[in-house]
Amino acid sequence: MIRRIAEAWPRLKARVAGAFYLLAVLTAAFAEGFVRGRLLYAAGLVPVAAFVIVTLLLYQLFKPVNRSLALLAALFNLVGLTFEALEWHLWGVNIALIFHGLYCLLIGFLVFRSAFLPRMLGVLIAIGGLAWLTDLSIPLTDHLSPYNVISGFIGEGLPMLWLLVIGLNGQRGKEQASAETEGPS
Repeated sequence: MIRRIAEAWPRLKARVAGAFYLLAVLTAAFAEGFVRGRLLYAAGLVPVAAFVIVTLLLYQLFKPVNRSLALLAALFNLVGLTFEALEWHLWGVNIALIFHGLYCLLIGFLVFRSAFLPRMLGVLIAIGGLAWLTDLSIPLTDHLSPYNVISGFIGEGLPMLWLLVIGLNGQRGKEQASAETEGPS
């Protein structure tokens, strides 16, 4: 029984991460579309909190792939989420999106290197990360809009829906985790 629970745990984490990602996107869209005034700031904290949970769960999932890169990715996203929560922008640039783009690039690489998710999902997340990084230049963002935003949402959204609906290959993840802890032979 305990063995079955241990094998199901990574798949459950993946599905919970996908669910919290969906919650974050839906609550952010609702807040932007229907909430006005002072409540908008408070409503904007709900998706930030959901993305913190997603970040921590993905860190746990990808730690066996590469602990250092998983930690760096999580730190990038947590810094970006802090910028988002405080609504800090520098010279009109959404700094939170820059950190999130870097996070997506690293997560995309980790997905690509993992044994428990299809590599194509890693490519999609990396494309989403590149789309968010266009926000480094306001003229570039304006020129590429709305294609950069669409690419970002598709690049991130499809892999998160995969996690929610399909999850991951828990057996292959377990094998990768044990290979990482044993080290090279």
